[in-house]
Amino acid sequence: MILLHVMVVALYGLTAYALWPATAGHGASGRPADRVPAGVVAWLLPMALLLHAWIGWHDVATPEGLDLSFVNAVSVVAGLVAAVAWISGLLATLPAVGTVVLPIAAVASLLPALIVNVHRFNYSGDTLAAVHVAIALGAYAMFLVAALQALVLMGLEKRLRRRMLEPEASAVPPLLTLERFLFRLIAVGFLLLTLTLASGMLFTEQLFGKPLVFNHKSVFSVLGWLTFGALLIGRWRYGWRGRVALRWIIAGTVFLFLAYLGSKFVLEVLLGR
Repeated sequence: MILLHVMVVALYGLTAYALWPATAGHGASGRPADRVPAGVVAWLLPMALLLHAWIGWHDVATPEGLDLSFVNAVSVVAGLVAAVAWISGLLATLPAVGTVVLPIAAVASLLPALIVNVHRFNYSGDTLAAVHVAIALGAYAMFLVAALQALVLMGLEKRLRRRMLEPEASAVPPLLTLERFLFRLIAVGFLLLTLTLASGMLFTEQLFGKPLVFNHKSVFSVLGWLTFGALLIGRWRYGWRGRVALRWIIAGTVFLFLAYLGSKFVLEVLLGR
């Protein structure tokens, strides 16, 4: 099984290697992508995602129940982030996102093979609970991709103002087009997050007889939802963009990270629960 994890790391690494020159500003003669056949490059990431999905399913869906330990959660979320970035076409338009996302996905895919920290999901047999977890992970992936794109756009905007863009940057779509795409990602993520909170309330009502249990996870999730909701309203009503939008995106993403992965890290890794 460890060999499959290593294969995923290698495929992610080769894809990031092929994307890197598009943001490094090197001449065409020094591009690693030119030394990797285009047909091979086109299949590297799909193969990595398929293998990552297979080992992720194998690690999470165990015969004893769902294992949602911290390392498995990180691996799944990182794989979803890479998949969203690829399916949305973001890696083609902004390769810089790939040079960040893909190495992280490579490392995350290897963690379950190196660290054993079993954490069974108590309600894995409940369909609503499984749907709730799946939607939540999708929402986290959307917002993480949006945060990375926002950071890249801020860098491009700064370089544009200083007239420091490389010749390869002429192939990048206009910033306003990329910005509209960014807010579409955020809108989809906000919808998924809304469904996550709604399904979570139904789930807790079935278990505990009340629609919302106030703990660190629910508080940070609601804070993230309010932050992204305010951002979308500000974009629609006041045309927020640039640094203002970036601050809201980063703040909302941090809240959501603390709600799930952050809390799992503290409980499982630091406290050993």
